[in-house]
Amino acid sequence: MLKRIAVALAATIGVGIVMSPAAQARPEIVDISGDYAPGTIVVKTHERRLYLILDFGRAMRYPVGVGKAGKQWAGTTKIDGKYRNPAWSPPYEVRRDKPGMPDVIPGGSPRNPMGVAAMTLAGGEYAIHGTNVPGSVGGFVSYGCIRMLNDDISDLYQRVPVGTTVTVMR
Repeated sequence: MLKRIAVALAATIGVGIVMSPAAQARPEIVDISGDYAPGTIVVKTHERRLYLILDFGRAMRYPVGVGKAGKQWAGTTKIDGKYRNPAWSPPYEVRRDKPGMPDVIPGGSPRNPMGVAAMTLAGGEYAIHGTNVPGSVGGFVSYGCIRMLNDDISDLYQRVPVGTTVTVMR
C-alpha cells in the first residue's frame, strides 16, 4: 500500500514539474521570414517580440515590452554599450510626467526599471534592458525602450556584442 502511494506521489510531482509554467524554455527557436544577417536583432513592435537571428530563416524569440502609444519608433541602429546592474537617470520626458522621480536610481535597486542588464542603442535615447516589473513584458508600456524579463536579457546579453545591428519595426 505504501509503495503504491509513493509511486502515485512521485508521478504527481513529476507531472507537476513537467507541466509548470516555469518549465517553459526561453527563448524559443522559431522560423522567421526576411533577409536578416545572422546575429541581427529584430524587434517586431506589433508582436511585442524580439528575435535574435541565428541563420537564414531561424531565430531565437523573446517576449518584450515596447513603447506605448506615441512613444514607439522604428529604424535600424546598433548596440553601443553593455552594462550589468546599470544605474538609471530618468530622461526629461519621464521626469516631466513623473516629477517626483529621483535624478538617479542606483543599479541593483528594486526601484531601478533597467533590471539586471541593459544594452544601449546608438544615440543614447533607448536601450534593450531588463525590468523590475516582469508583468509589463508583453505590453505597450515604455517610453520607447525594449523591456525584457531579467532572465531573458541576461541570456541575450551574453549572446551579442557591442556593434550588433538592431532593427525595430512597427
